[in-house]
Amino acid sequence: MVYLLHRFFGRDGREEADELLNRRSGNADKPRILNCFNEPIDDWLSFFMFTMFTDRDGKYQLAALAESGFDPLARSTKFMLTEEAHHLFVGETGVDRVVQRTAQRMAEGVEPVKAGVVPMEVIQKYVNHWYSLSLDLFGGEVSSNAADFFAAGLKGRYREDQYEDHKALGQSYAMQVPGVGGKLTDESVPLRNALNEVLRDEYVKDCQRAVDRWNKSIAKAGVTGVELRLPHRRFNRAVGPSSGARFDVRGNVVSEAEWAERKGSWLPTAADRAYVQSLMVGVFAPGQMADWIAPPGKGINGQPLDFEYVKAPGAQ
Repeated sequence: MVYLLHRFFGRDGREEADELLNRRSGNADKPRILNCFNEPIDDWLSFFMFTMFTDRDGKYQLAALAESGFDPLARSTKFMLTEEAHHLFVGETGVDRVVQRTAQRMAEGVEPVKAGVVPMEVIQKYVNHWYSLSLDLFGGEVSSNAADFFAAGLKGRYREDQYEDHKALGQSYAMQVPGVGGKLTDESVPLRNALNEVLRDEYVKDCQRAVDRWNKSIAKAGVTGVELRLPHRRFNRAVGPSSGARFDVRGNVVSEAEWAERKGSWLPTAADRAYVQSLMVGVFAPGQMADWIAPPGKGINGQPLDFEYVKAPGAQ
């Protein structure tokens, strides 16, 4: 992005590029513009969730920009999409390995905390947290900016070539929009103004596919009656119409008092985070894994799991 700003947009582009490079995640003076990128990542589970959910937003934003009529941007995003695919693999398989280990210990009849693994309900809270934060990255459900970007040819839709009509005129998108007090009303929005939501639809389907994979790992371990779920897209939103009210994980309106009372059962608490961080103890012997995570299916580049990827200082 910095290259494109310098190469094609003159002094204004250089100034914007400088601002971009000066921003740092969580920095008190120059934080990232999108709040999700300022969230602390203090443990591996948070890292896996970030690469699973937040980087997946990047996949869909880049795919929309890959349809841009500004050719240098469209060509650049295709290289970035290749890199993004690696991030998504790390996140999806990382969470799956945590789920596998917890399910294994549950099937053995061992209480997760005593076994030193992450309880399934804590994994669910992390899913709720990072998924809801990442939904905000798409922007508001109804957006004139999205319509302008599409009309100007700056962005397209995900896999634009699957659509017959590439103008998106004269079409509408049906959605439920929270009104006063969170009461839901049906609304028909011009399609161009709903393009953020069209892109978010594709994202939600992709996330559900990954959650289905994790639930297969739970079932494979022999654990029944337990499954992970994506919270409703109205849950815990800070952007768009749903940010004006409180909703539970099923998308139902709740009062501020009920939210305060039940928030700790939906989102990670300080105690949850402290417990997960307590598990983050280094394991350095080749082939060995921390107790809270299952080994990967195979080693990197086809190497055996006990391959010595990194040699200790002074080792021959």
